[in-house]
Amino acid sequence: MAESVNEWHCSQRDAPERLYSSVWLTLVEAERSPAGRASYKTPIKSAFSHVSGGTSVKNITMTSQKEGNGCNSSPSNGKTNGHSGGDEDNSLDAILVRIGQFGRYQIINYVLLCVPMLFNAFFSISYVFSASTVVHRCNVPQCDSASSGYEESWLNFTIPYKNSWDACHRFAVNETGISGAAPSGDFCAEEYFTNRPESCGHDFKFRDEEKTISTEFGIYCEDEWKLSMVGTVNNIGQFVGIPLGGYFADRFGRRTMLAVAGSLSALMGVIRSLSSNYSMFLAFEFLDMALVGPKRRVAAATIITIFYALGEAFLGFLASQVQHWRWLLRVLYAPAILQILFLWILPESVRWLLSQGAEDRAAAVLRRAARINKRALPEEQVEELLATNRQKLSQANESQYPIMRAVRFFSLRIANCCLCWFTHTLIALGLSLNSVNLGGSKYTNFMLNGFIQIPGLLLPLVIMDRVGRRYSLCASMLLCAICMGASAGVAADNYAGSLTLFLIGKLAITCSFQILYFFTSEIFPTNVRNSLLSLCSMVGRIGSMLAPQTPLLAKYYIYAPQILFATFALISGFLTLAFPETADKVLPTTMEEARDLNVAKRRGQGVAGEELGEGPKGSQ
Repeated sequence: MAESVNEWHCSQRDAPERLYSSVWLTLVEAERSPAGRASYKTPIKSAFSHVSGGTSVKNITMTSQKEGNGCNSSPSNGKTNGHSGGDEDNSLDAILVRIGQFGRYQIINYVLLCVPMLFNAFFSISYVFSASTVVHRCNVPQCDSASSGYEESWLNFTIPYKNSWDACHRFAVNETGISGAAPSGDFCAEEYFTNRPESCGHDFKFRDEEKTISTEFGIYCEDEWKLSMVGTVNNIGQFVGIPLGGYFADRFGRRTMLAVAGSLSALMGVIRSLSSNYSMFLAFEFLDMALVGPKRRVAAATIITIFYALGEAFLGFLASQVQHWRWLLRVLYAPAILQILFLWILPESVRWLLSQGAEDRAAAVLRRAARINKRALPEEQVEELLATNRQKLSQANESQYPIMRAVRFFSLRIANCCLCWFTHTLIALGLSLNSVNLGGSKYTNFMLNGFIQIPGLLLPLVIMDRVGRRYSLCASMLLCAICMGASAGVAADNYAGSLTLFLIGKLAITCSFQILYFFTSEIFPTNVRNSLLSLCSMVGRIGSMLAPQTPLLAKYYIYAPQILFATFALISGFLTLAFPETADKVLPTTMEEARDLNVAKRRGQGVAGEELGEGPKGSQ
């Protein structure tokens, strides 16, 4: 599984349709290279340069030559591995520099790629509104009338109260008192009710006019686990979509995968809005996410991810305006069907075309980019690239990655990495889902949950080099743990205090998640970097499967979700100190160099494995 995911992940590099994963990983390698420091200080321009289908020679070439790129070359001996090697990379990079790294062509495609990220946010978490519980209380026949509201003065003696009115129980009627009263008497008085709670079935009064699958399919009280299950099924679909997306992207191309899968997923969402029962809704929720494949995992590039955060905030606004779940899904999904137009608008990945031997199409993409950027592209340089590619294809053997040896070699480091990913996916998604339960307006809370992620995504660019990866990751996770623990001591009706601690905690976990993407790609050697990163992220997906169940914990103890998040953040935060520090060090290219990162020299002085020999054998 890990190897197939690795092959998919490697093939995404520099493909416009999979920019989300390639940008951040290549930026990491550029920044870690001896000559890449300056370029990393302008990550936005570096990110834009990837849209044309390759990387910058100025920023990346030395990384490719000295360290390998994790997908195309063997770091130890320089021999090619797979369909493309270091020579081809250099030739293609040289062409990309010539046709312009940050021209009109790159900007247009970059903007187009930001649009799917908005839809990705809708697809990934729209269930927080479509499958939410509408605030309600029991109907009290002795007191309620057609004109009664959710709040009434007589609720004090008719409905149990604990932080809010009980949604599923009311106080039983005093039958003795009623039987002795006059037939025409008013029974809405305290003496006619006992202190014994009883279930009210499905006889409710609702606070708002919102319509969700809960109100339409009668999912209340003891059946509310079905609403949480929608989120779990959603994330299971994303998990299944990882290998499926990789296979189809390799088989049919990056552009085709983005356009067809995105539009089909949107179609599943529209069909889901027509669901006649819970089972049908759940089935199409799974199909929707399985077709789209991984999203949050491939959304790690800082600028691209900002659009994901904006998408979450915009989802909160749309949900506040469209409060019927069927119409909300149609508003969110129907426009995304137009992603099929990407088949005619976006270019295919140049590297994927070359790996498939589609030389004419690859050359056409490069010529079109040069023409739009108004730059000259010598034909002899194109022919040299194609000739080199033909040679590589004729000599290509199936890539072999020593993944099993790496798992044994870095067992403790991988286990720690998997725990960190699990913790981050659990908390990051769990906070988003629990934001609607903070009190106040759930729509405002959810919009703030999206907006607060933006500074959290930008902060790592400031602190990672100054403080170091390890300490930045540890500090941000501990800050999240402190905020979650402190929120358990805030009164449930203290909305301002709860919201403040929630937002700081969300900012902290967003910041640490962004650092984690960089950090976990730096602590493993080149030839297994992508495989192990994919392994960690896939294990981490288990956390996102469990996150939708965390709101149910509040039914047993109101602060249980916060305590759970604080515990995991605290444990994982301290365990991150067991990782080697990678700030200002060259990326390791061999397992020995990765093992010896703790004693590796600073960038420009080589790696410990090169000059100091092997480090301690027990170091992980």
